[in-house]
Amino acid sequence: MEPRNFLRIEGLAVLGIALAGYFTLDGSVWLLLILALAPDLSMIGYLAGTRIGSLSYNIVHTYTLPLALGSLGFWADIRMALLIALIWAGHIGADRLVGYGLKFESGFKDTHLSTQPAPVDAFTKSD
Repeated sequence: MEPRNFLRIEGLAVLGIALAGYFTLDGSVWLLLILALAPDLSMIGYLAGTRIGSLSYNIVHTYTLPLALGSLGFWADIRMALLIALIWAGHIGADRLVGYGLKFESGFKDTHLSTQPAPVDAFTKSD
């Protein structure tokens, strides 16, 4: 099995666990609907170019920040922080499931889940 498929299965698992946790905590459907696509606002960074766009997108589309927010919410007993973290992680999982990956500076469609040609220049340049 290709590594991409493992990442898609992982995305399905994260999405399922995030939704299960969200509804176990009695999260409201309206909050889920409002915030489900909020992480995609990070694409606004592409207005400043592909370098800033990929950076802003990648920062928001890794599990680090929702994990930190969820940990804070758990530690401080802040239910809303937990709910937002679960929505955020679920969004990332859904993205991975459908094949959206972290972006390279070369363009929005160049992701860690798409087929990347080998960087020939890296192998042919001598120092």
